[in-house]
Amino acid sequence: MLSIVYSSSAAHPYDAEDLGALLALSRENNARHQLTGMLLYRNGRFLQVLEGPEDVLRRRMSIIAADPEHTDVRILLQGTIDERQFPDWTMGYEPVSEAMEDDVPGYRTTFADLDRDEDPSDSLQALRELIRWFQDRAIQLR
Repeated sequence: MLSIVYSSSAAHPYDAEDLGALLALSRENNARHQLTGMLLYRNGRFLQVLEGPEDVLRRRMSIIAADPEHTDVRILLQGTIDERQFPDWTMGYEPVSEAMEDDVPGYRTTFADLDRDEDPSDSLQALRELIRWFQDRAIQLR
């Protein structure tokens, strides 16, 4: 099984209605393809964890990368996993508000530093902390 964490920019701003429609479609697609994960959206940026069968997930990432709704798609972490981090979530979601920023371990407005030649270990640790926080805190959405 494979896990991929990626970030992307939205081609246009998403309001609550747009996000609701995106989540409904994502949940349907993910359930059909045995994918699970979580999604964060803030200020035109997505951060998503997807996990599932490797061949299926790689095809899904190709679709996401080609989707005109996403720009600047960057894989931040990927690797094989023995068990799912989000086993029952066809897609968990929580908007991150500015008021939450100080309370979220590993919160960052960007992971652009991963594109530089510097050692990305600090950024990757922050990303892992953010995912762990989401797992512990978020309301399960199906």
